[in-house]
Amino acid sequence: MAKTEVVLTHNIVGLGAESDQVKVAAGYARNYLFPQGFAIPLTAANKRRVEALKQRRAAREADELNHMNELAKSLAKLIAVVTVKTGEDGKMFGSVTSGAIADQLKTQFDVALDKKKIHLEQPIRTLGEHEVELRLHQDVVTTLKVRVESTTPLPTPEQANEAVAAAAAAEHPKTEKRGKRTAEKAPVEASAEKPARAPRSEKAERPARKPKAKSAE
Repeated sequence: MAKTEVVLTHNIVGLGAESDQVKVAAGYARNYLFPQGFAIPLTAANKRRVEALKQRRAAREADELNHMNELAKSLAKLIAVVTVKTGEDGKMFGSVTSGAIADQLKTQFDVALDKKKIHLEQPIRTLGEHEVELRLHQDVVTTLKVRVESTTPLPTPEQANEAVAAAAAAEHPKTEKRGKRTAEKAPVEASAEKPARAPRSEKAERPARKPKAKSAE
């Protein structure tokens, strides 16, 4: 297949950027790139236009770099809140992905950011604050704070203490009942024991009888 060299006038995914010189199939250039204005033939007559394209590209890239630097400063000050469903133990159902973060940036701050620029080594699976790396540009990297909150918040310490107290109160009647049974059983055991007999006291000595007086004859 015949090849021809062209100069791109626009960024084309998988082919090149503006002002790049690339080789493509002659039919592809003739039937698509040239009619759409996406490229021009590489000829001596187009050299001046190629230089203009390079200057336009440099200006565009410089403007994009400035824009990304300003965006990085703004995003570093923000906290994106993502709400998730959790169980009673606080464990999340599912995870937070870069797509979910991109959606919240658009919803909360009207910032349109390609999810591919949100770098997560792995999806977020825990509640709390997380720092997420944003690769906005090949020369611009920043971090965004993401706070993952539950739609069913965990109980406060006061509520947790109340729950513990309620559980203890539920067990309290059983303890009283057991104590009552023990108290009722104690007299029975006490009555079963026979009281010790007191030692017999020695018989009191009888007083000596007085001799009868003799009658007078």
